[in-house]
Amino acid sequence: MTAWNTEHTADFRGPLDVTRAATAVLDAQDTVIGWSPAAERLLGYRPHEIVGRPLATFLSPGPAPHAHPVPPRQGGNDIRAARHRDGHELTVVTAVCPLPGAGTAERVLLAAELGDLRRWESRLALLNGLAAQSPLGLAIYDTDLCLTWCNAAFEQEMGRPFDHFRGLRADELYSDGSFVTQGHPPTLDTVMRHVLDTGDPFVDLHFRGRPPSDPDTDHVWSCAYYRLQDADGHVFGVCEDAFDISDRYEAQQRLALLVEAGRGIGTALDVRVTAEKIAEVAVPEFAATVTVDLSRVVLEGEVPATGDPSAMSLVRVARCAAEDPGAQRQYPPDARPPPVDYPPGSPQDRSLSSGGLVVDDTVLVVPLRAGNSTLGLVTFIRGTGSAAFDGGEVALADELAARTAVSIDNARRFTRERAASLALQRRLLPHHVPEQSAVEFAYRYLPADDVIGVGGDWFDVIPLSGTRVGLVVGDVVGHGLQAAATMGRLRTTVRAFAQLDMDPVELLSRLDDLVGQSAEGRRGEPGTPDGTDADVTTGATCLYAVYDPVSRRCVMARAGHLPPAVVAPDGGPSLLDLPAGPPLGLGGLPFESMEFELPVGSLLALFTDGLVEARDRDIDDGLDTLGRVLGDRRASLEALCDRAVAELLPDGSAPDDTALLLVRTRELDSSQVVEWELPSEPAAVGRARELATGQLGRWGLEELSFATELVVSELVTNAVRYAEGPLHVRLIRDRTVLCEVADAGHTSPHLRYSGDEDEGGRGLFIVAQLVQRWGTRYTRSGKTIWTEQPLPAG
Repeated sequence: MTAWNTEHTADFRGPLDVTRAATAVLDAQDTVIGWSPAAERLLGYRPHEIVGRPLATFLSPGPAPHAHPVPPRQGGNDIRAARHRDGHELTVVTAVCPLPGAGTAERVLLAAELGDLRRWESRLALLNGLAAQSPLGLAIYDTDLCLTWCNAAFEQEMGRPFDHFRGLRADELYSDGSFVTQGHPPTLDTVMRHVLDTGDPFVDLHFRGRPPSDPDTDHVWSCAYYRLQDADGHVFGVCEDAFDISDRYEAQQRLALLVEAGRGIGTALDVRVTAEKIAEVAVPEFAATVTVDLSRVVLEGEVPATGDPSAMSLVRVARCAAEDPGAQRQYPPDARPPPVDYPPGSPQDRSLSSGGLVVDDTVLVVPLRAGNSTLGLVTFIRGTGSAAFDGGEVALADELAARTAVSIDNARRFTRERAASLALQRRLLPHHVPEQSAVEFAYRYLPADDVIGVGGDWFDVIPLSGTRVGLVVGDVVGHGLQAAATMGRLRTTVRAFAQLDMDPVELLSRLDDLVGQSAEGRRGEPGTPDGTDADVTTGATCLYAVYDPVSRRCVMARAGHLPPAVVAPDGGPSLLDLPAGPPLGLGGLPFESMEFELPVGSLLALFTDGLVEARDRDIDDGLDTLGRVLGDRRASLEALCDRAVAELLPDGSAPDDTALLLVRTRELDSSQVVEWELPSEPAAVGRARELATGQLGRWGLEELSFATELVVSELVTNAVRYAEGPLHVRLIRDRTVLCEVADAGHTSPHLRYSGDEDEGGRGLFIVAQLVQRWGTRYTRSGKTIWTEQPLPAG
């Protein structure tokens, strides 16, 4: 602020005011007969130096050269050149006022610098503009907070002459208004009272209300309040200036709503949660009630048909209302949402028919579209008496719906992919393992990718011939669908090899060969930036064990996998010192098995490293914890599984896939198994039939005698003719009746087609028709042909 402004900021008297201007009293001959102190300050002459001298001593007779004209004022005024006492010239504005009456004084000459006059006129123009032309509403309230003055903008806002509302208080003018800005006194009266009492101004307070000139529409003003004082410092009131920022405020609110929508919509890959978010965001700032209706197929992860949208079957998935803010989630996640039907001609029906948004007074319906498909509708409803949706609000709703549609479509795709992934996992992992006579078992599987729900670890319980059981646990490097697909191939291969009655070493060797060939064959194909296939299974590990409940012997081998834990019925837990073997796919390295006896009731734990190893825990600590859990002999296998997962994976998830298989061994009672050794001679055939028939009678299974006689006769005959002795015949009564004939030969019989003139080759075909399964397994001393017959009904 300049010195002039500082000096005159509170003084609105003009430079030619008689109390401020340089004043000279002249007689009829323009001789100075009076001289004011202001004239001495302006021109430098003291009274005794100028009184009695002519006017021309300091003032030129004509207009100043190159001076801009000044409009005439009362008494007339001119711009003239004046000469200071020290000789320099200055441009002044003069006004002459006659002095009628007796005496020598004819007139008074008033003079002021031209610059002072022009600055004063600018201030007057500013005040006039604020009072008559400014869009900024100005009002002055006295110390009783009653209105004493307002400008034209304020008067126009009131919609009536000033005299009609002079003397009212601010809260009486806007009885239903309220401040939007927080952190200050709540009412207009308390705000202005605070300003009067403290002198502290308030700036940019946002006030919402309805002016009398527009009583049906909410307006928002940016208001400022400051105290007014006279020249002596006495407080006489408070000034309010207010500028209507309704459009800007609405734009800011819409932008804030979009920002809030961006934070909430699309954060969850769940169709219902996404639908609930848009309803939650839009209420109550944008609408009083919001409903979201989606096509039923969208909830199932499918794409709606691109035909007539009006024929879609819609269901209500979300509703939020201002009068019931806690009801955003109307339906439980697993509940089937109710269908919705729109009457013909309703805004929703018109939107579905046209494919576009529909505005019907206080109802706005926007379709949710993704590509060429309509996913559903969003309906925004305002309460009775509310303003209709304007163009900006329609555009905002369209943007909200577009963002929601993209997020819902993403969630729909995720739902479909996750359903496919879970279906794949259910197909790849045993979701129902039948009970086994050889073992009691329980298992747990936790994928690291708990979003998709699939992983690369696996386990299996495989029924084998002779009531034996194969136990498998494996681990594929990586997570997700790629690891799950690889795991599925390995599990299928292991199950196929196991059905061939391969011993663990041979099975792992064959599996290692296949993995290595697969990796070699795929290397260099497209799949990863470096040209290697991301699905190469090198590094997968596996453990395979076979338990025989008749002999209580168990043989197992592992390919780079963790060894199992064993808990004897009368001992503590321990890890088997099982030869490690290389991971699958390396090739050229041998595997080694271990065979040992497991007492009845022994606990065998097969697991992957995801159970016992973590970033914040050493694997030895995890194994110690697992051993402590398994040491509880009184707990059931299901309880032990739960405790192991709870203690080793307290968060319910792990950075690596986890598989746990617990097995408690059983044995077949001696009354269920009979075995005979016979010489390799033709007479053995009849003897074998007699022994088998007699044993079936003792078991009460006479119904199977005929079929069993034929089976035993054929198998023993083949052994006598084509193999070496001695022969071993064994019958086992379990869930089925098993017949086994073992010899020292290594050739296996095969089914073949016999011609009309062939004398042999039909016996094995007949056997295959009489039993439900049959096969061959090889041992170190020869082979065993086995058959399996179902027990008679009842």
